[in-house]
Amino acid sequence: MTELLIIKPSSLGDIVQALQVATSLKAQCDGLRISWIVRDIFAPIVRACEAVDQTYVFDRTGGTKAFLRMMREVRKTKFDFVFDMQGLLRTGLMTSRALAKRKVGRTDAREWSGIFYDEKAPLPPDGRRSHAVDILLQFCPVLGAKPELRGALKFREIDTLNLSFAEGRGGSKPIVMFPDSRRAEKRWNGFKQLTDLILRSDRSRKVIWAGNNAVADRGAFQPAQFLNLTGNTSLVSLPALIKRADWVISNDSGPMHLAAALGVRTLAIFGPTDPRLFGPYPLTAPTNFVVQAPVGDLKLLTAKEVFTRFQRACARTEKQR
Repeated sequence: MTELLIIKPSSLGDIVQALQVATSLKAQCDGLRISWIVRDIFAPIVRACEAVDQTYVFDRTGGTKAFLRMMREVRKTKFDFVFDMQGLLRTGLMTSRALAKRKVGRTDAREWSGIFYDEKAPLPPDGRRSHAVDILLQFCPVLGAKPELRGALKFREIDTLNLSFAEGRGGSKPIVMFPDSRRAEKRWNGFKQLTDLILRSDRSRKVIWAGNNAVADRGAFQPAQFLNLTGNTSLVSLPALIKRADWVISNDSGPMHLAAALGVRTLAIFGPTDPRLFGPYPLTAPTNFVVQAPVGDLKLLTAKEVFTRFQRACARTEKQR
């Protein structure tokens, strides 16, 4: 049995990408047991992932006492490896306190966290201009695994939502949209207009808005075609909801990364961030599509343009089915 501790407390998109790497390690390495340090607000999705055996919850607001309490639990296990996939001072301190034979961090670690590592995973050939997933995959060779994704990302289903609307009639699936994003500059404001265009173009379509922050729809759509779950979407229910989707349309956000990781057809809307580094992975997958706003300004991206791109993506993927 090989004991591995992964330190990746946040954020949702980064955690999803790291879970993909953990899944690949489990698929390639026999007898591997994975433990994980994660922030309390993201703990449900890590606990639900089938690749993770043990979860340690980091209460970021609990101060020094909460940190030391968590680390006492972590230190009850002598790990073979610690992978600090975050690369910040606090995760470097976690690495220093953990008991392990080998402590590995990121070459691009920040805030002097590199002083706590025995070794560093190298950057991919494109260096810092590599996709975030490719950077994390460089941890794989430490365990003798190839730096590539293998195995399917799977979650234990613990549904907290009534997903009957998502089941559809006659096998039809809804389009799930995530209109919110953690950062304002990554938040496109055209989802209401896009929803109207989609529902008007095909009366058999259904749209679900989802996300942890409430976004008002002001009763603009018929209940038979539309369901607003924003503000009422738990992390643990996200995988089940996304897997029931025909498409996911989302800002650059954690749910976008989760949809791509689960192989659901994904249309990602990007503003100032670079999709080559942070887009749905891999960008070459036939189910992943990106719309980038002109000069990176989401205010310049119209709903009509996104709708046109969506129709083209639908036509392309239908030919491949």
